[in-house]
Amino acid sequence: MDNDLPTASRQQPKATANHRVLMIAPTSFFADYGCHVRILEETRALERLGCRVTICTYFNGRDLPGIETLRTMSIPWREHYEVGSSRHKIGFDALLLLRTFGAMWRVRPTIIHAHLHEGALIGYPLARLWRVPMVFDLQGSATSEMVDHHFLRADGPLYGPMRRLERLIDRLAPRIMTSSAHVAELLVRDFGCPPHKIDCVPDFVDTEVFRPYDPAEVQRLRHAWGIPRDRTVVVYLGKLAAYQGTDHLLQAASLLCRTRSDLHFVIGGYPFVDHYEHMARDLGIASHVTFTGRVRYEDAPRLLALGDIAVSPKLSRTEGAGKLLNYMAVGLPTVAYDTEVSHEYLAEHGVYAQRADSQDLARRLAELADDAPRRVALGAALRTRAERCFSSEAAGRRILDIYAQVSGARR
Repeated sequence: MDNDLPTASRQQPKATANHRVLMIAPTSFFADYGCHVRILEETRALERLGCRVTICTYFNGRDLPGIETLRTMSIPWREHYEVGSSRHKIGFDALLLLRTFGAMWRVRPTIIHAHLHEGALIGYPLARLWRVPMVFDLQGSATSEMVDHHFLRADGPLYGPMRRLERLIDRLAPRIMTSSAHVAELLVRDFGCPPHKIDCVPDFVDTEVFRPYDPAEVQRLRHAWGIPRDRTVVVYLGKLAAYQGTDHLLQAASLLCRTRSDLHFVIGGYPFVDHYEHMARDLGIASHVTFTGRVRYEDAPRLLALGDIAVSPKLSRTEGAGKLLNYMAVGLPTVAYDTEVSHEYLAEHGVYAQRADSQDLARRLAELADDAPRRVALGAALRTRAERCFSSEAAGRRILDIYAQVSGARR
């Protein structure tokens, strides 16, 4: 596979930057990880190019300055609920449909930009009713994610109906943006979507915000976190969960710390921090692991600056992996599980461990820990790749091209 990013192949109407964009985000935006970061960075890129963006989202979430956010009413018995794969999503999505319906009158959008499958299901009838084009921003298979989160079983009675619903949503959407070429291929192969309506717009990163730090500043940050000076630091930043490979990371750390004392693991993110702290104590590695808890996206560059090596043991084969771009922009050599999405981002500059194999993950981390020159070379190459292939301005213009094309088709 060609590891360079695909470019927009349709040379049709030129992009204009006067769109009123209504984004539908069926999640608790903003929550400092995953799809939230993609939504935020797309919004910022589009507004820098002259668009006005309004985001409709759930009741919970963190308001960000300068981002117009319209929220649903709360469900009284679920006011502080962290939304995930759950039957309660039906209630949240019903409220989001009502909120978005009202927003259509207020915003009068020229484009509906729907995130995730629930967003597309809400946006499609509104787009037809108001006769405006819709773009479906898809980051992975919904049913595969539910299986990864143990909400569905692949052999269970609900899997078939949910898979058919996912296929229906994919086929109804007039235009689909995917976060990886692998997901684009999956749409064609497994869901029967015509290739001409699919565009790959990978996640992107602001390389002026996420950047390498001066070594003296790194030492000050490590001292502030109580990290011994003589240790090589492995850093992870993201959601803490089994499907993200957090268990595998701690198991790999345990294997390494049995025979060496020169490594330290900084694990940033949430939820389940208490669970994983307890797991680290049971494995006997608590003195070699620092859990930071929830890290605000604004503080992520400083946390990543603590690392000599970054790690991403994500197990999912279909979801995006935007954290890799942050690692790359900071100039961190990166060890990841060997998946198609990891290869799309890291290309030949990544260090790959066999998927779901914590022993191989430990081996690959040890290789980098013992080879400082290789770490420097890989980090520099990944930083250059982030600047060349994943800039926010290029991604914003690509989205505007797609808007121009669907607007022309609607007219």
